[in-house]
Amino acid sequence: MKRRDFLASTALFSLFAGDALADTKKKASTTKKKPAAKPKKKPQTATRKVSTSATATPSVHSASNPLIDNPPDGTSASRLPPVRAQELPAEWQTYQIITTLRLNAPGKHARLWLPLPSSRETTYQRTVSHTWQGNSQNTGIQREPDERLEVLHCEWNDGANATLQVVTTVSTADRHFDITRRTVAPDRDDILRANLRASNRIPNDGPARSLGESIVGRIRDPIAQVKAIYDWVCENSIYDPNAPGCGIGDVRELLYSGRYMGRSADINGLFVAICRGIGIPARCVFGIRTGPSRLFRSLGLRSDDASQGQHVRAEFYLPGYGWIPVDPSDVCRAASYEVLSRNDPRLQSLKRVLFGVWEMNWVAFHNGTDLQLPGDGKLLPFFIQPELLVDGKPAGEPKIGERIWSISARRIAG
Repeated sequence: MKRRDFLASTALFSLFAGDALADTKKKASTTKKKPAAKPKKKPQTATRKVSTSATATPSVHSASNPLIDNPPDGTSASRLPPVRAQELPAEWQTYQIITTLRLNAPGKHARLWLPLPSSRETTYQRTVSHTWQGNSQNTGIQREPDERLEVLHCEWNDGANATLQVVTTVSTADRHFDITRRTVAPDRDDILRANLRASNRIPNDGPARSLGESIVGRIRDPIAQVKAIYDWVCENSIYDPNAPGCGIGDVRELLYSGRYMGRSADINGLFVAICRGIGIPARCVFGIRTGPSRLFRSLGLRSDDASQGQHVRAEFYLPGYGWIPVDPSDVCRAASYEVLSRNDPRLQSLKRVLFGVWEMNWVAFHNGTDLQLPGDGKLLPFFIQPELLVDGKPAGEPKIGERIWSISARRIAG
């Protein structure tokens, strides 16, 4: 990428992020909550009330007392922006994701589970089609509700010369958060509460809550609270290029050890755990990179090979705004791969961009954790790579030069 192209794209995203933050400050400084009429009180009573409010601490939220139940008065969660008509993006790009399996296991029973892009249409992603061909005896798509899982399941009674090719076509548009708009209806209460609960590897109490409270301090506005958590995760986490896949995602271990190191499942999982700890619904979103990045080379594919392109992102929920995208892991990834100091202006610009923006050279699969795949009794903490079992045993990840399966992605339009 030429330097001027990079600067132009970064400036564009920085402009949006800067405008959003400026709007936040402007609304906070100009919007006042109209006080309710109160009976006159004696001067001594009024003086005593002022003194008490000066020393009062903000209400403490937690996973058991979440923001969605009791938003602080006068904050972005209670002072909602006007509802405006939803606007669809003007610029879309279309990608083709091709997964190929070739297995030679004579006399052995083989099963494959392949994560698929979500079929739910949004303002930033639309799944156009799925097609497949191969010689499996049973093939079908199975879905769990609420985007927890969408999977293609195949079986071969005899794994000799087992073949499969799946072609998925997806259109995407860059996603961003606009603080001046309220364009979505509130999400269902059961979905919000599910994203406040702990999972096997992502806690919502103990160190997660304590750390969240220390980061937030006396900040009352929920957007500012989450921004403080996001900044803390970006500044204190280290991206580990040598960790396998997307990382282990054991956030509980990170919190108890105090070593905030890993990959996208670990770093973005840490962000989710801290948000849940202070009562803000949050979740990981699992997906795959499908093209080069306009921001940093390390944040996109460098060829059509997407076999190792799996990547986890995150969202948090605020009343009136819906789910807001973030990606602190990619800030840490850029610092590691591009060898940038924490104070480098390019990294600071990227950090501003990725609070509220997803560059959609990436396709979302689902947001489920602690999953049980169809027809398999094993519980997975998360599911992002193809899962292949031969006679009930994992076949392992693909190896360069002798791959059992491979994934390619290429842009075909837009």
